[in-house]
Amino acid sequence: MSSEISFNDFLKIDIRVGTVVRAEPYREARKPAIKLWIDFGADVGEKKTSAQITRHYTPEALVGKQVAAVVNFPARQIGKFMSEVLVLGFPDADGEVVLIAPSLEVPNGGRMF
Repeated sequence: MSSEISFNDFLKIDIRVGTVVRAEPYREARKPAIKLWIDFGADVGEKKTSAQITRHYTPEALVGKQVAAVVNFPARQIGKFMSEVLVLGFPDADGEVVLIAPSLEVPNGGRMF
């Protein structure tokens, strides 16, 4: 079990929903990964990231898919690619990432609560 945080700590994490508008293999990555460009709506805009999600997803299947991501982490250099958000997922039985997504379509930029 992880340590407890306050509700105010939780509010500091800005988790938003966005739609993948572009995806392509990240061929230069050390481990298989996909580059994603995600539209988070007018308030946040389009952000990019890379994710090691090749077990369950292809770039073509991700375009148009809504995903959840932390949008207020500092940008991080991943090889030659600047990652601006952290997409969220859970491990499957083999430890591979299954992305978190709303069960119904929602407006881009919606904040998780």
